[in-house]
Amino acid sequence: MTTARPLFAVGGSTAELSQVDIAAFSRDLASEIGRIGARRVLLVPPDQTRLHSRAGEIVALLFALLDGDVERLDVMPALGTHQALGPTECRMLFGDVIDPSRVLHHRWRDDVTTLGELSADEVDAVVGRSLGLALPFAVNGALVDDSYDLVVSVGQVVPHEVAGFGGYTKHVSIGLGGPETIQRSHFLSAVYGIEQTLGQRDTPVRQLLDRGFDRFLEHRCQVLFVLTVVDARHDGPVLRGLFAGTGGTRASGGGAFHAAAALSAEVNVETVDAPFHRCVAYLDPVEYRSTWLGNKAIYRTRLAMADRGELFVLAPGVSRFGEDPLVDGLIRRHGYHGRDAALRAMTADPELAANLAAVAHLIHGSTDGRFTVTYSPGPGLSRSQIESVGFRYLALEDALDRFPLGVEEGRDSLDGEPFTYIPNAGLGLWRI
Repeated sequence: MTTARPLFAVGGSTAELSQVDIAAFSRDLASEIGRIGARRVLLVPPDQTRLHSRAGEIVALLFALLDGDVERLDVMPALGTHQALGPTECRMLFGDVIDPSRVLHHRWRDDVTTLGELSADEVDAVVGRSLGLALPFAVNGALVDDSYDLVVSVGQVVPHEVAGFGGYTKHVSIGLGGPETIQRSHFLSAVYGIEQTLGQRDTPVRQLLDRGFDRFLEHRCQVLFVLTVVDARHDGPVLRGLFAGTGGTRASGGGAFHAAAALSAEVNVETVDAPFHRCVAYLDPVEYRSTWLGNKAIYRTRLAMADRGELFVLAPGVSRFGEDPLVDGLIRRHGYHGRDAALRAMTADPELAANLAAVAHLIHGSTDGRFTVTYSPGPGLSRSQIESVGFRYLALEDALDRFPLGVEEGRDSLDGEPFTYIPNAGLGLWRI
């Protein structure tokens, strides 16, 4: 398949793009929007769980450049199953540029229109498993009801447990997707295998999401994709690349994603010389408030963890398991006890079977006994609650005493053993 070149591509593996570079790139985007002739524009940033993506800054700049020059300008974060943004989260992402009242909320269970379906036979052929599951393609109805003549999707390309790399069509079809699109895509990925998915560009779920976009959405919704690549250095995140393109896999949008994924593979995937016997991952309380989100510490380190290794997750902001009450209850009921246990629970519990993304999450968040996970949450979760879902517990104050943070290789003050410190697991992938 031939893919077009990106409309814009800035940066590289050693680039350190500045706010000046972001501003210039945003002006180029605004000029492209003017050239397209768009008058009703929807900006789609991520939520605060992608705070370091720099997407919020780009959306704020675009909003300032376009507001007043177009007939309609709205912002709808790609929430997926996450909680809606409040005023605090809006200020984190956009500063004072965008009033929270201008931010629309995607309700993934209610606000969607089904555009089509990838058949069970097609899905089975792509996944390589006989599952008998079709994949409906449903997105927020505002994308296809003529409310907007241009959608500007601004997101980060980074290794991801469901699609291999995040961003691009996933940002729209999952971030603004409907329940069956989200549920089934996540389950398909879990059945295929997280180890085979992480950091791979052409995974089954990526192929399915791209096919769905090309087949059902591209001709009904003009999308300008804006993609960032951020390197998680120990002295702070560095913006390495900015890319943009329109349309599906054969258009410049696909070219932008291919270029961004190649750069992300270079700067976000770290191959380590020896497995992690003891690893400490810190979760920023601004970004991570549930294990549904915080388990990225497990996903992104699992390929580097030693057998019988120890992963400590320091999570001062985590106060719940799920992002909504239903999923929170399912996690509390079934816990993270391994792939086979999650699949057995699915057959026995109709409520879990109706929430396949929760099944996938239970599988992804389990280590199947290969290494241990010790959580140090905020005050919202107790020892008994953490241990009831299959994790070990260490009080946060004790964890902070044991593990001096901020150094790549420290020593545990309890026994003097070395540990590897990861300040933001969501920005990378570690593997042997």
